[in-house]
Amino acid sequence: MNIYFICTGNTCRSPLAEAILRNKKIDDVQVKSAGIYALEGGEISENAKAVLEQEQIPVNHITSQVKHADIEWADLILTMTLAHKNMILHSFPEAQGKTFTLKEYVVPFSSKDVSDPFGGDIYTYKQTYLELNRLIDELIIKLSGGSTK
Repeated sequence: MNIYFICTGNTCRSPLAEAILRNKKIDDVQVKSAGIYALEGGEISENAKAVLEQEQIPVNHITSQVKHADIEWADLILTMTLAHKNMILHSFPEAQGKTFTLKEYVVPFSSKDVSDPFGGDIYTYKQTYLELNRLIDELIIKLSGGSTK
C-alpha cells in the first residue's frame, strides 16, 4: 500500500508522520509526504528534526510539493487538516475516495485536524509527535484489519 501524507509546507507534520510510519517498518507499505505550499528542496524544521532524533528515528527529508504523479501513486492520501483535504480534492478530483484527514480515517468521531506546531518550541513539536505516533498506531491497526477504538 502506498500512503501519501500531506500538510502545508512539508516541514513539520507530514514529514513527522512519514518518518514515524517508515520507522514502524510495515511490510508492503510505502510512504511519502508533501506540502500544498511546500518549497521544493527545503529542509525539515529544526524542532521536528530534533524530536525525531530524540526518538531515535532516522531523519532524511527534503521538502516537496504535492505532485500529480504522487497523487496517482498513492493508494491512500492522508492530510493533516480538513482544509488540506478540501484543497487536494479541488485540485485533484480523481483523488476522491482515497483522500481523508488522518484523524477522520482512524478516529472518525474526533476533530479532523492535527495540531500545527509550526513556530512552536520543542515541547510543542513533541506534543505533535506524540499525537501523530498515536494516530499512526491506530492507522496500522486499521490497515491490518483490526478495529480502531
